[in-house]
Amino acid sequence: MGRLLRRFLGLVGVVMLASGCASQPAASDPGAKPAPTGSSATSGSGTRKPRPVSPMRQPAAGGAMAAVYRAPTVRGDYAGYPELDRFISRMVTEHGFSREYLNGVFSQAERKDWTIEYMNRQAPSAGPPRPGAWARYRAKFLTDRHIAEGAAFWRDNASALSRAQERYGVPAEYIVGIIGVETMYGANTGSHRIIDALTTLAFDYPRRADYFRGELENYLVMTRAEGIDPLAPKGSFAGAMGLGQFMPGSFQKWAVDFDGDGHKDLWDPSDAVGSVANYFAAHGWRRGQPVVTPASALGARAGVLDAGFDTSYSLGTLASHDIRPVSQVADSGDLRLLRLSNNAGDEYWLGHQNFYVITRYNHSTHYAMAVYQLSQAVKQRYRAPVVAQR
Repeated sequence: MGRLLRRFLGLVGVVMLASGCASQPAASDPGAKPAPTGSSATSGSGTRKPRPVSPMRQPAAGGAMAAVYRAPTVRGDYAGYPELDRFISRMVTEHGFSREYLNGVFSQAERKDWTIEYMNRQAPSAGPPRPGAWARYRAKFLTDRHIAEGAAFWRDNASALSRAQERYGVPAEYIVGIIGVETMYGANTGSHRIIDALTTLAFDYPRRADYFRGELENYLVMTRAEGIDPLAPKGSFAGAMGLGQFMPGSFQKWAVDFDGDGHKDLWDPSDAVGSVANYFAAHGWRRGQPVVTPASALGARAGVLDAGFDTSYSLGTLASHDIRPVSQVADSGDLRLLRLSNNAGDEYWLGHQNFYVITRYNHSTHYAMAVYQLSQAVKQRYRAPVVAQR
């Protein structure tokens, strides 16, 4: 998602979306994303639902767009907003937009009061996770539907996934895992107009107004560069877009035109695959290196150490607290101790650099572990028919 939004949502305990995640309210666990409700790529009868139509492929106003969105002043929900007027002036000065064009665009923007009310209800979570927190979170994403649809997505996009793995060094299963957790492989990319989401949060949510004004700025620059009607794209209630739920700022930095059609289209599976892989590579993915290693923990001393994706320990320190990897690992000195709460007790893992990279997408141990475990289950399902034929 975008990276900055993930950090913000982690701070306030909001989970998109985003992840689905795209249009659903927050889950109860810190940094958690709710499972898509009715958003699978398959219906109850097993028929695969059509993917959302990309705004790149919708009829656009083209050269007439500036005339369509043209007004001497802002009207509608955002009439008389001094901060919006200053924002428009800056977009004119710094990016060369027409003032009349932006007046027209923002005259069409709608304030979403429920979004503000929802954001204001969120509060940072404190204290350790409740017993079984990981088991509950895992159950939302490690479903047969997620696994089956992941294997189908892999088959449908095998060429793009193979090219992304070769170019960026990110194995296909982790790209598929991200897209599966975020949007159920494109079935739940969100139903909220991006212009409404970002305008609401930029000018009616003072707590994070600066951040969302920056995203609104990136969004307008993006839609102009890609020739998109700014009122057309739909996504999460916080402005994340496409199969990978990129924020506009992330689009500007890491989206790629992976199919070579001249557009960076986050709703297109090929471009989404390439963009997710590029994001991982840019954040330090290590080609050919592991993500996690299971660990054993005996005795009370294991519970003394802090755990989480942002911890860092040597094998010696872990061993002194009776925590040991179940298989051989290099002593990099920066192993992350991961303690996951199940109903019957805690399970322990050691996170490597690539696990930390996954948390750059969403700053949550649960999120990154769900991506990892879903990726492994999908890979097994994807390869199953091949194994059966041998």
